[in-house]
Amino acid sequence: MRAVFLDRDGTINKPVLHRELGIIDAPFRVEQFELMGGVGRSIHALNEMGLRVVVVTNQAGIAKGKLDEATLGAINDRMRELLAADGARVDGVYWCPHHPEEGAAPYRRQCNCRKPSPGLLRQAAADLDLDLAASYVVGDSYTDILAGQAAGCRTIILGRIKCDACRLMDEAGAVPDGIASTLWEAVQIIRTWEDPLGNLRRLGEPGRNQEVGGLRRR
Repeated sequence: MRAVFLDRDGTINKPVLHRELGIIDAPFRVEQFELMGGVGRSIHALNEMGLRVVVVTNQAGIAKGKLDEATLGAINDRMRELLAADGARVDGVYWCPHHPEEGAAPYRRQCNCRKPSPGLLRQAAADLDLDLAASYVVGDSYTDILAGQAAGCRTIILGRIKCDACRLMDEAGAVPDGIASTLWEAVQIIRTWEDPLGNLRRLGEPGRNQEVGGLRRR
């Protein structure tokens, strides 16, 4: 099976301004969770294409004491509820609660699940029988791109990339296969990478060497 791995915060839902903390971060309460525009339609389109949709997200707020795992589970349930209202579904949600430098045990530690490590993707692939080499990663951070590259997936970064971000991505070797301004646009890029039978086009096959989303395919 092929899949599209989606980051959550900034890709599926809107980031939250936590005024009391002076930060913009993930939602820490269920009522703060709000889908970004067009996300339900986009995920529904991926469902219709026969692709599994799996959410992979760093949630270091747990390590930092901003929320607990039960609250995160309730937030993810709210995500599924809102998506279902648009006829969309996700086939799995995987998260990393760790941070290497902040918080306390058992959450303060080095791990292989915090992106840019590919542990979440590999665990999902094992659980859901997914072909990582025929799958995609879509997210708004260079860490999503690095995780996807490490897992052998094609990658799409969302949003407008500023020059300083481009430099940092280049230094990290995080070169995405495509750039999209929205998740809906990313879905259209994925469509161009799928052949009429729903199979991933392999390197060197017709249709692979076109410019897509602002980047030339390698």
